[in-house]
Amino acid sequence: MTHSRRGRPGPAGTPGSLGRPRPAGTPSPRARSWPAGLAALRVTLSLFSAIPVRAVPGISRDDAARAVLWLPAVGALLAVPAAGVLLAVEAGRDTTPRELLAAALAVGVLALLTGGLHLDGLADTADGLGSRRPRDEALAIMRRSDLGPFGVAALLLVLLVQVTALATVRPGWPAAAALVTAVVTGRVAVLLAAGSRIPAARPDGFGALVASSTSLTARVTAVAALLAAVAVTAALAWGQSAALRGVAAVLAGLVAAGLLRRAARRRLGGMTGDVFGAVTEIAAAAALVTLALTT
Repeated sequence: MTHSRRGRPGPAGTPGSLGRPRPAGTPSPRARSWPAGLAALRVTLSLFSAIPVRAVPGISRDDAARAVLWLPAVGALLAVPAAGVLLAVEAGRDTTPRELLAAALAVGVLALLTGGLHLDGLADTADGLGSRRPRDEALAIMRRSDLGPFGVAALLLVLLVQVTALATVRPGWPAAAALVTAVVTGRVAVLLAAGSRIPAARPDGFGALVASSTSLTARVTAVAALLAAVAVTAALAWGQSAALRGVAAVLAGLVAAGLLRRAARRRLGGMTGDVFGAVTEIAAAAALVTLALTT
């Protein structure tokens, strides 16, 4: 991943360096970095959610690479209203049907907030990988607008697993925390799938913009931050055993996503936009299943 030089101090004797004061009215490097960061967040919202933001014309590979780094934060943002729906529907009625309804509505809210983007990628990836056709034919199947039997089966199974696993977690704040953890884990899995050694399966499309775009430092930082946040929050709220379950859920989600990533690289030659969507959903499902089985 390449980083822009904007915002770094220049050599001594250049404007903005320690060797000479900046001319009046010249923004500081830190001030210039804020608009760039906000622009990257806007790109992330426009690419990975249905939240109405002003369209960003002509997204470059560097723009997409910076946008991917915002994915975990955007995932947390999308998970908040879904968790709110979960808590509201579960409130006052500790029954299995009510918990199933709450989980289904929460997963539905997430689908609405993402415009079904990741679910569509999951279905297309299942059709392509399940076809057992040669690479080029499998990629062509994934680009078709119709949905095949493998796609339908994968879509129904993953949604059913997500809903029932979320409904199995203890209702209330534990379930809400499980939902947020799963959603963010899915987005961190995308950062790992966009690693520098994982090529794009096609020279065009969204996968080509994002593939091989994240640095090792960004990937390690994202995983470490997620594990630390989950462990500390769970330990403070529910104790050490909850922290261990949360860490296990994150790791299970990332491992499941890694297996899918390896299958895509072996069968398709690399990553596509559809595979990134499938990685998101599979990682979230694996995290929720782990939490359900250890609750």
